[in-house]
Amino acid sequence: MLTKKQKEKYMHLAFEQAKKAEEQGEVPIGAIVVDKDGNVIGEGYNRRELDEDATQHAEMIAIRQACKKLNSWRLVDCSLFITLEPCPMCSGAIINSRLAEVYYGAFDPKAGAAGSVIDLFKVEKFNHHPQIYGGLFRDQAAQMLKDFFREIRRKQKQDK
Repeated sequence: MLTKKQKEKYMHLAFEQAKKAEEQGEVPIGAIVVDKDGNVIGEGYNRRELDEDATQHAEMIAIRQACKKLNSWRLVDCSLFITLEPCPMCSGAIINSRLAEVYYGAFDPKAGAAGSVIDLFKVEKFNHHPQIYGGLFRDQAAQMLKDFFREIRRKQKQDK
Protein backbone atom coordinates (compact mmCIF):
# COMPACT_ATOMS: atom_id res chain seq x y z
CA MET A 1 0.00 0.00 0.00
CA LEU A 2 1.30 3.42 -0.94
CA THR A 3 1.81 6.11 1.67
CA LYS A 4 0.02 9.45 1.53
CA LYS A 5 3.32 11.12 0.62
CA GLN A 6 3.91 8.70 -2.26
CA LYS A 7 0.40 9.22 -3.60
CA GLU A 8 0.90 12.99 -3.51
CA LYS A 9 4.26 12.67 -5.29
CA TYR A 10 2.87 10.49 -8.08
CA MET A 11 -0.23 12.60 -8.55
CA HIS A 12 2.01 15.67 -8.79
CA LEU A 13 3.87 13.91 -11.62
CA ALA A 14 0.53 13.24 -13.36
CA PHE A 15 -0.28 16.96 -13.08
CA GLU A 16 3.08 17.74 -14.71
CA GLN A 17 2.04 15.55 -17.63
CA ALA A 18 -1.32 17.35 -17.79
CA LYS A 19 0.49 20.68 -18.00
CA LYS A 20 2.46 19.38 -21.01
CA ALA A 21 -0.84 18.63 -22.72
CA GLU A 22 -2.21 22.06 -21.92
CA GLU A 23 0.92 23.78 -23.26
CA GLN A 24 0.24 22.09 -26.60
CA GLY A 25 -3.44 22.99 -26.72
CA GLU A 26 -4.62 19.55 -25.61
CA VAL A 27 -7.14 18.88 -22.86
CA PRO A 28 -4.94 18.86 -19.73
CA ILE A 29 -5.04 15.25 -18.62
CA GLY A 30 -1.93 13.43 -17.46
CA ALA A 31 -1.13 9.92 -16.27
CA ILE A 32 1.76 7.92 -14.89
CA VAL A 33 2.31 4.23 -14.13
CA VAL A 34 4.39 3.27 -11.11
CA ASP A 35 5.83 -0.20 -10.50
CA LYS A 36 5.84 -2.05 -7.16
CA ASP A 37 9.23 -0.50 -6.28
CA GLY A 38 7.98 3.05 -6.80
CA ASN A 39 9.64 3.62 -10.17
CA VAL A 40 7.78 5.58 -12.81
CA ILE A 41 7.66 3.20 -15.77
CA GLY A 42 5.11 5.00 -17.94
CA GLU A 43 3.89 8.53 -18.44
CA GLY A 44 1.58 10.21 -20.84
CA TYR A 45 -0.65 13.15 -21.59
CA ASN A 46 -3.53 13.65 -23.98
CA ARG A 47 -2.41 13.83 -27.61
CA ARG A 48 -5.69 13.34 -29.50
CA GLU A 49 -5.50 16.63 -31.38
CA LEU A 50 -1.75 16.51 -31.98
CA ASP A 51 -1.80 12.97 -33.36
CA GLU A 52 -5.36 13.08 -34.75
CA ASP A 53 -5.94 9.76 -33.00
CA ALA A 54 -8.91 9.11 -30.71
CA THR A 55 -6.92 6.51 -28.73
CA GLN A 56 -4.18 8.90 -27.65
CA HIS A 57 -5.48 9.40 -24.12
CA ALA A 58 -2.98 9.98 -21.31
CA GLU A 59 -3.71 6.60 -19.73
CA MET A 60 -3.30 4.67 -22.97
CA ILE A 61 0.08 6.28 -23.65
CA ALA A 62 1.31 5.65 -20.09
CA ILE A 63 0.10 2.02 -20.16
CA ARG A 64 1.78 1.35 -23.53
CA GLN A 65 5.03 2.81 -22.27
CA ALA A 66 4.90 0.76 -19.06
CA CYS A 67 4.23 -2.45 -21.00
CA LYS A 68 7.26 -1.77 -23.20
CA LYS A 69 9.40 -1.04 -20.14
CA LEU A 70 8.41 -4.33 -18.50
CA ASN A 71 8.33 -6.30 -21.77
CA SER A 72 4.91 -7.56 -20.78
CA TRP A 73 1.28 -6.64 -21.29
CA ARG A 74 0.70 -7.50 -17.63
CA LEU A 75 1.16 -4.59 -15.25
CA VAL A 76 0.55 -6.66 -12.13
CA ASP A 77 1.55 -4.85 -8.91
CA CYS A 78 1.62 -1.50 -10.73
CA SER A 79 -0.41 1.62 -9.99
CA LEU A 80 -1.85 4.22 -12.35
CA PHE A 81 -2.28 7.89 -11.43
CA ILE A 82 -4.57 10.02 -13.64
CA THR A 83 -5.83 13.57 -13.30
CA LEU A 84 -9.32 12.63 -14.60
CA GLU A 85 -11.56 9.61 -14.10
CA PRO A 86 -10.90 7.13 -16.90
CA CYS A 87 -13.27 6.76 -19.86
CA PRO A 88 -14.61 3.36 -21.03
CA MET A 89 -11.70 2.82 -23.46
CA CYS A 90 -9.07 3.54 -20.83
CA SER A 91 -10.93 1.53 -18.21
CA GLY A 92 -10.84 -1.43 -20.57
CA ALA A 93 -7.09 -1.01 -20.99
CA ILE A 94 -6.68 -0.77 -17.21
CA ILE A 95 -8.58 -4.01 -16.70
CA ASN A 96 -6.82 -5.81 -19.55
CA SER A 97 -3.35 -4.73 -18.42
CA ARG A 98 -4.02 -6.06 -14.89
CA LEU A 99 -3.10 -2.83 -13.10
CA ALA A 100 -3.43 -3.29 -9.36
CA GLU A 101 -4.54 0.21 -8.36
CA VAL A 102 -5.89 3.33 -10.03
CA TYR A 103 -5.86 6.78 -8.44
CA TYR A 104 -7.62 9.63 -10.21
CA GLY A 105 -8.36 13.28 -9.53
CA ALA A 106 -11.49 14.83 -10.99
CA PHE A 107 -14.70 12.93 -11.60
CA ASP A 108 -16.00 12.93 -15.19
CA PRO A 109 -19.80 13.23 -15.26
CA LYS A 110 -19.87 12.97 -19.09
CA ALA A 111 -17.63 9.96 -19.77
CA GLY A 112 -16.38 8.55 -16.47
CA ALA A 113 -16.29 4.77 -16.36
CA ALA A 114 -15.26 4.41 -12.71
CA GLY A 115 -18.65 5.32 -11.34
CA SER A 116 -19.72 8.70 -12.73
CA VAL A 117 -21.54 7.36 -15.82
CA ILE A 118 -20.87 3.64 -15.51
CA ASP A 119 -18.53 1.57 -13.38
CA LEU A 120 -16.73 -0.94 -15.55
CA PHE A 121 -14.54 -1.93 -12.62
CA LYS A 122 -17.50 -3.48 -10.85
CA VAL A 123 -18.60 -5.72 -13.71
CA GLU A 124 -18.42 -9.12 -12.02
CA LYS A 125 -17.81 -11.12 -15.19
CA PHE A 126 -14.51 -9.36 -15.90
CA ASN A 127 -11.59 -11.42 -14.68
CA HIS A 128 -9.66 -8.53 -13.11
CA HIS A 129 -10.81 -5.86 -10.66
CA PRO A 130 -8.23 -3.21 -9.73
CA GLN A 131 -8.62 -1.10 -6.61
CA ILE A 132 -10.01 2.32 -7.61
CA TYR A 133 -9.46 5.49 -5.60
CA GLY A 134 -11.20 8.59 -6.95
CA GLY A 135 -10.97 12.20 -5.89
CA LEU A 136 -7.24 12.49 -5.17
CA PHE A 137 -6.58 16.24 -5.62
CA ARG A 138 -10.08 16.43 -7.07
CA ASP A 139 -10.44 20.21 -6.75
CA GLN A 140 -7.08 20.96 -8.34
CA ALA A 141 -7.75 18.55 -11.21
CA ALA A 142 -11.24 19.91 -11.82
CA GLN A 143 -10.01 23.52 -11.71
CA MET A 144 -7.31 22.79 -14.27
CA LEU A 145 -9.95 21.48 -16.68
CA LYS A 146 -12.39 24.33 -15.96
CA ASP A 147 -9.68 26.93 -16.60
CA PHE A 148 -8.68 25.23 -19.85
CA PHE A 149 -12.22 25.17 -21.26
CA ARG A 150 -12.97 28.68 -19.99
CA GLU A 151 -9.95 29.94 -21.94
CA ILE A 152 -11.09 28.14 -25.09
CA ARG A 153 -14.54 29.72 -24.82
CA ARG A 154 -12.97 33.15 -24.23
CA LYS A 155 -10.82 32.80 -27.35
CA GLN A 156 -13.77 31.62 -29.42
CA LYS A 157 -15.84 34.59 -28.27
CA GLN A 158 -12.96 36.95 -29.01
CA ASP A 159 -12.55 35.54 -32.53
CA LYS A 160 -16.22 36.20 -33.40
